[in-house]
Amino acid sequence: MSAIELKAVRKSFGVVDVINGVDLAITAGEFCVFVGPSGCGKSTLLRMIAGLEDVTSGDVLIDGRLVNAIEPGDRELAMVFQSYALYPHMTVERNMGFGLSMNGMAKAEVDKRVAEAAAALQLQSLLKRKPAQLSGGQRQRVAIGRAIVRHPKAFLFDEPLSNLDAELRVQMRVEITKLHRQLGATMIYVTHDQVEAMTMADRIVVLRRGVIEQQGRPIDLYRDPDNAFVAGFIGSPKMNFFKGILRADGTVELAETVFTPALSSGPGSDREVTIGLRPEHFEVGREAAGTLMMDVDLIENLGGNSIWHGRLSSGEKLLVERRGYHDQGLGSSAQVSFRPDDALIFDQDGKRLR
Repeated sequence: MSAIELKAVRKSFGVVDVINGVDLAITAGEFCVFVGPSGCGKSTLLRMIAGLEDVTSGDVLIDGRLVNAIEPGDRELAMVFQSYALYPHMTVERNMGFGLSMNGMAKAEVDKRVAEAAAALQLQSLLKRKPAQLSGGQRQRVAIGRAIVRHPKAFLFDEPLSNLDAELRVQMRVEITKLHRQLGATMIYVTHDQVEAMTMADRIVVLRRGVIEQQGRPIDLYRDPDNAFVAGFIGSPKMNFFKGILRADGTVELAETVFTPALSSGPGSDREVTIGLRPEHFEVGREAAGTLMMDVDLIENLGGNSIWHGRLSSGEKLLVERRGYHDQGLGSSAQVSFRPDDALIFDQDGKRLR
């Protein structure tokens, strides 16, 4: 296990700034997930830690040791890519141990490490097969096994599940999370999928335009986002956003309702704001402090729950998540309500008002 620290790290490609001064400390044994939209810099940040990209300015430290000028192979890190990159003519066993053999490790030690990794990943029955005889999930496990046998200081994952179908993605999320607990290793995981981030991470780092928007435990980012970007990016189905007016007395006007949110003080004068409400925070057919009328456009019945798609009188879109199966007539109206304490208020720049 190793600690990894970034100090004022910047990366530019010519005149294009990709990473704009990132400070981050990842503790030994932590599962840290970099998440954000395409082009936010998360993979570039990971590649700088690995040594695959030069640092324009700032410092990368592993266990307190400056590694900016250290070659990737000498940083003792293991990287797992989206592509499995397995040798098609070699068996699983040979794929996993090949790098160790090429570095001159004794065969007995190579066999021992391969056997340990195969047991951890439940690959014992597949060791004599070749990649063409494996499923996508099995190939990804072999790629992870190849990293495990190196006994690295930390594991770096760059969107490793992107090539898998939905069922295999869920399965591999569980397996990688269990593997982290079993090994106790430091892991940094890059994904654009916020569901992966929410379910796997000890800590999420949300990136946008090369800067960290917010970092913290998944549940803290979900419940207490610092800005509208983080609030909208974390959570599935996504948070609803509506335009409203925050009055001088601390009340908020939203469509046809007025409610008092949980704010420490009023704004002093009327101002335009954005109101954020999670789909699960709405109830249908119950009168409450925050009550709205919704025109129902579509209901997605998923069995255990349903997602209602609709519009307010203002024309703004609204998502409501409900338990169970519902057969509301499309084009009909429904009364929905929310608790004022569940409403998040953001200013016109997207900053959270507290």
